[in-house]
Amino acid sequence: MNTEVQNPFDDPSQAFLLLVNDRQQFSLWPTLARVPEGWRVQLGPESQAVCLTYLQQHWDDIRPQPPINL
Repeated sequence: MNTEVQNPFDDPSQAFLLLVNDRQQFSLWPTLARVPEGWRVQLGPESQAVCLTYLQQHWDDIRPQPPINL
């Protein structure tokens, strides 16, 4: 019997959100965790694989951008 608890941030069987902040930085976030202040949902809930594919296609520069004034 495996009693090891898997970190939900690393568990590919979980549903995920892809979050973005006002500097156009992304974060892969499990749906069971509350979205932190300053971040909004860009994609999801989806599988980890779908979120990572989206991230690879849309985040080509990891440097923070100037804040967007919403």
